[in-house]
Amino acid sequence: MMIFHAERPIYLQLMDELKGQIAAGRLAPGEKIASIRELAASYAVNPNTVQRALAELEREGLLSTRRASGKMVTEDAGMIRELRSALASGQVEALLSAMESLGFSPGETRELFDQGLRARGDQQKEAGKKAGKEAHIEEGGNS
Repeated sequence: MMIFHAERPIYLQLMDELKGQIAAGRLAPGEKIASIRELAASYAVNPNTVQRALAELEREGLLSTRRASGKMVTEDAGMIRELRSALASGQVEALLSAMESLGFSPGETRELFDQGLRARGDQQKEAGKKAGKEAHIEEGGNS
């Protein structure tokens, strides 16, 4: 369940959530989204709030209404790429502002970011090796 913050209208927060799902591919291009009532129940909000969020997303071109089919995610790959890029840029800007407010220089921020990327890569390599060993064991191999 999503936690909404009082300082910002819920419909805008819901729009951000749905945009994030579209950008991440959890709502695929051309996919039918849940009904207003289903979304309202899922997010524990008023159906009018959901309707407003969906209307705005449709106005922005991220959703469309198909007669007898409901609301669908846009199939415009360029629009989804732009959305994804804009959301990522916002995250980068927020990170840079936070690091700056903590007193980190751009060089220090870059080094910490690089360290984090290296650590993440190492974790992914280890997870891949572990998954490979488990698959090998399931196939009857020895380890």
